[in-house]
Amino acid sequence: MTAPVPVMAASGWQAELSLGFACRGGKTVLAERRQRGPLAVQRPFYPEGDVCHAYVLHPPGGVVGGDALHLHFNVDAAAHALLTTPGATKFYRSAGMQAAQHQQFHISDGCLEWLPQENIFFPSANALLSSEVHLHGTAQYLGWEIHCLGRPVIGETFAAGRALFKTALYRDGKPLLLDRLLIQGERDLQLAAGLRGNPVFATLLATPATPELLEQARSLCAEAGMGTAGATLFNGVLVVRYLGDSTAQAHRLFRSLWQAIRPLLTGRAATPPRIWNT
Repeated sequence: MTAPVPVMAASGWQAELSLGFACRGGKTVLAERRQRGPLAVQRPFYPEGDVCHAYVLHPPGGVVGGDALHLHFNVDAAAHALLTTPGATKFYRSAGMQAAQHQQFHISDGCLEWLPQENIFFPSANALLSSEVHLHGTAQYLGWEIHCLGRPVIGETFAAGRALFKTALYRDGKPLLLDRLLIQGERDLQLAAGLRGNPVFATLLATPATPELLEQARSLCAEAGMGTAGATLFNGVLVVRYLGDSTAQAHRLFRSLWQAIRPLLTGRAATPPRIWNT
């Protein structure tokens, strides 16, 4: 398929990537791909034989005010796709316009694993990250989001700016999880009822979950001994949250959770994406 010419509106890049995964002959294939602007997907890999591993690319690497990225993933019945990104997504400072990334996933009696690298929000960014996951029938979903406000490794804080995070998870049209967090500068970052001064926060979701998954997750969170992490289970969704000061710690925790949870959720041993070793 020939990639279309990138489209840049007066307000910024308007990029879209739509991927459709289907099971054919017992193997998941990338059956549909549409892209517009600076979003792309690499050739799929098959380290597990039948599960499709794919890497979502945003060549510019950064998102600025006026940019809007749209990701649409569709997974058909009996298909299983694992998607990740090769590097962090950076939301740069804005003179006023909002930078947005919209994610919409539809899984119909299949399985989607969405395991991206972190999002980094520079001071004075104005950003929106919106995620919708629509599950149908016996669909399975295991995904995470890791966010870093400022760059703590160089002592930079999110002293000014605005970041809005929205997550919605549905099964057969019924809401299972509706989550919303708004951070506006240093004050919200420091609130005791909010992030308590921690620049890194992350959420892992897995469904359909069981009490066994919950106990496994709680045990791993207790053993990690890093930052603050906890797990809950409601509406058949395992929710694990991390709050701390290191994206590396968040990744280590979530990858260990993924290795333990994936066999219980999907019946498959954890096979890490090759790019994690680079």
